[in-house]
Amino acid sequence: MNHSANEKTNKLSRRDFIKTSAAVSLAALGPGASKIYAASSDKVRYGIIGFGGRAAGAASNAVFADAAVEIIAVADMFEDHIDESLNKLINGSQWVTKVPSERVKITKETRFAGFDAYKKLLQCDVDVVILAASPGFRPLHVKACVEAGKHIFMEKPVAVDPVGVRSIIESCEKAKEKGLTVVAGTQRRHDPSYIEIMKRIHDGAIGDLVAGQCYYNTGLLWIKPRQPGWSDMEWQIRNWYYFTWLSGDHIVEQHIHNIDTMNWAFKEHPVSCISIGGREVRKEPQWGNIYDHFTTEFEYASGARTMSMCRQMDGCSDRMSDRIVGTKGVAMMERREIQGANPYKYEAERVDPYIQEHKDLIESMRQGKAVNEGRQVAEATLTTVMARMSAYTGREVKWDWVMNASKLNLMPEKLEMGDLPVEPVAVPGKTPLV
Repeated sequence: MNHSANEKTNKLSRRDFIKTSAAVSLAALGPGASKIYAASSDKVRYGIIGFGGRAAGAASNAVFADAAVEIIAVADMFEDHIDESLNKLINGSQWVTKVPSERVKITKETRFAGFDAYKKLLQCDVDVVILAASPGFRPLHVKACVEAGKHIFMEKPVAVDPVGVRSIIESCEKAKEKGLTVVAGTQRRHDPSYIEIMKRIHDGAIGDLVAGQCYYNTGLLWIKPRQPGWSDMEWQIRNWYYFTWLSGDHIVEQHIHNIDTMNWAFKEHPVSCISIGGREVRKEPQWGNIYDHFTTEFEYASGARTMSMCRQMDGCSDRMSDRIVGTKGVAMMERREIQGANPYKYEAERVDPYIQEHKDLIESMRQGKAVNEGRQVAEATLTTVMARMSAYTGREVKWDWVMNASKLNLMPEKLEMGDLPVEPVAVPGKTPLV
């Protein structure tokens, strides 16, 4: 699992090898090298912290991104999660593409369970760590990875409260100082079609931006009913989506993709927002304390306003789209097109952005040119957190206050299995703004 000090002294480190030798290999392959398996005789060793369903998908994406990737270590709160996700990774499932078994090198010595599992994984000889535990744990895990000198792929969102966002920003600045790559799971920023449309927006194709609308209206998701013998803490972690301290609520966990697209288009975060939201179909305790719908108006420094809407209810019309309005036209992001004075339609072959983000991560390592997406995903996360805080309290919320002054920290004082009363569902006008 770990190399001794003598072995480390006598052996060229994997990171140094990747930076020095593979950059030469890429140059020899020519301009198209980044579109195929990058050449390297060394392995890129991945570890995973939070080995649930999405983590198995991310691990599969990494394996298919580069022929040198091996999954060598995993950590999760629960042993059964590890078993289930390994089965998905090796045998495939509805959401996970089956990977060659020889690319999964996990042994009984490199699989860890419990609250301190992440610490044990970081002692393994991994190059990249996928962070896919519940978002509430992300700041803790990012900080530990940076301290351990690991490159990071972190799923979105990266926090659930302002204290966590500030921690992420601080850790990612330290990662930058160390030359570590940090890539976030906002995969649209690695999608060539989105990149091309955004380039045209920023070059003035639709004129000055004046408004935008974004939607993530969908049905209900999975749920884990409480089982006999589960403590409060165990049930909440297993059923993590429905507790604000773990997921941030669905506006943070899911709608972040659309809201990040708005920030990307405007090249900044909003200066304020006001939201409404509530809980119409999630009445039973099994749904925890999150809402099932939000609507938010964001204001940007230019005076432009965007409207955001998200909902998780069955039997309703779905809509997942983004629309950016300028003085000369409109960008319809889900259609990959621009309408107006400078019409454009993206017609090139589609690229899987979930795989591309790992290609970009590994290429940055090989070239010794660290990529750091920490600040942008932290700001996207805080934008969603700000909107949730507004809906929960009924108050307009200012960016400067929530970034610099809010003391909201949702993490429990003790991380241990046992009693953990569920916080009450927020009531606008009564829930305080902290």
